[in-house]
Amino acid sequence: MSEGSIPEQVKAAMKAAMKARDKERLATIRLIQAEFKRVEVDERIDIDDARALTILDKMVKQRRDSQAQYEDAGRAELAAQEASEIDVITEFLPTPLSDAELEQLVDEAIANSGAGGMQAMGAVMGELKPKLAGRADMGAVSKLVKARLSG
Repeated sequence: MSEGSIPEQVKAAMKAAMKARDKERLATIRLIQAEFKRVEVDERIDIDDARALTILDKMVKQRRDSQAQYEDAGRAELAAQEASEIDVITEFLPTPLSDAELEQLVDEAIANSGAGGMQAMGAVMGELKPKLAGRADMGAVSKLVKARLSG
């Protein structure tokens, strides 16, 4: 999925799911559309790709948290539902970075910040966040940056 903006891709996918009568996929795509609309109304903005990535990233994170809670509670059917929603949502995200690519970007950001030690954490994360939106778990990135700065 690379044609058009992310909101346009979501609309096209919704039409395709309707035609295919794929109810589960359609339900998840409608959740994405509803979240886009909520943000547009609440913030009085039009969703651009950068904002769409942030929204989709947050939706995936919420579902991963829910999935873990359902698995801990022995609710396999609900965990599977969350996993299927994650699969649909991630279709609209860019390809995730490999560990090597991520480590390289972290090392570059640390070098660019010029500071050593934990006081550079904010600057490094500030530089990385826009580059990694939708392409990496920021919690894992934060741990990697901490490890690099403290080691």
